Amino acid sequence: MKIIIAPDSFKGSLSALEVARAIQKGIKNADTTIETVVVPMADGGEGTVQSLVDATDGRIIELNVHDPLFRKIKSFYGIMGDGKTAVIEMAAASGLPLLKPEERNPLKTTSYGTGELIKDAADRGCNEVILGLGGSATNDGGIGMAKALGIRFLDAHRNEVGSCGGDLVNIETVDVSGIDDRLAHVKFVAACDVDNPLCGKNGAANVYGRQKGATEDDVTFLDNGLAHFADIIEGKQGIDLKDHPGAGAAGGLGFGVMVFLHGRLESGIAIVSRMAKLADKMVGADLVITGEGQIDFQTAHGKTPFGVAQLAKAKHIPVVAVAGSLGDNYQMLYQKGFDAIFSIIDKPMAIEDAFENTSELLQNISESIIRLWTSVKN
Repeated sequence: MKIIIAPDSFKGSLSALEVARAIQKGIKNADTTIETVVVPMADGGEGTVQSLVDATDGRIIELNVHDPLFRKIKSFYGIMGDGKTAVIEMAAASGLPLLKPEERNPLKTTSYGTGELIKDAADRGCNEVILGLGGSATNDGGIGMAKALGIRFLDAHRNEVGSCGGDLVNIETVDVSGIDDRLAHVKFVAACDVDNPLCGKNGAANVYGRQKGATEDDVTFLDNGLAHFADIIEGKQGIDLKDHPGAGAAGGLGFGVMVFLHGRLESGIAIVSRMAKLADKMVGADLVITGEGQIDFQTAHGKTPFGVAQLAKAKHIPVVAVAGSLGDNYQMLYQKGFDAIFSIIDKPMAIEDAFENTSELLQNISESIIRLWTSVKN
């Protein structure tokens, strides 16, 4: 019997690889003869770097970059096992968790640090960059990232403007002559699981600005800035991508990736599945086990377990999911490719205890699943 173990991380507790190893141990406790294939997964958000590094025997690169408020911090990205593909979570340099609640202000935050991560990957000879767009603290349309890569933004008096969301409205000229010419030979793919346009009522500022610290007046100002920036890009470069699905991802960084890096936007789970060769590893499998910290109705909107289940169902392989908790209307997933869904919680306990004992709880539920599975199969 062959079982694929392809979970996401249990955020705040275990990485995807640690989750998979715990499930694997539970399986082996039930039957040591079962073949297990561990494939750590992610959906483009937090944990994507670690998952792809673990899945391909890659390495983590640590370096100092600028955070959303332009302070120096220690950040990281990954280089996959091929030595040529960089995996970057923009949140590692430009993410909301890097700021205290009182520091959040998308008028003053920048994606500059994300550009520094990209530049370092180019310095190390990478010819492909996978960029996760989740968790941003910014609403700068990607100008911070672009500025770190050599692009200049000028006002009506030919003075260079800043690289924050509040500076967009002042841009009148975009000078791309200084862009790092190595980037023309790098393929960029952005992991994006939202379809928001750049601006308007469904755009970056209106939908996500408030959670990043924007007031109602700020939201209007930022949206106007993004619209103005898009008009400048269209007028000067003939590029009209403001309504492209995902252009508004990460405060408009999706737009910046397409315009300045000629990158494409793609589902995060689709990217990770492809890079980890998950479909190939499923060949000949009898069962797939996936999971994440919480499973609920939102899981069907591009989350890791849903993507794994879709691949498995295309190959007619049964799918079992395990989760720290089961949320609202998780039962609807039984119509979306899942055969069974379990919580790891086996008795009333405080959330702190669940976090501390996640590995043991995963082992226990996995052993129970396999004992039931093998008894039915036999």
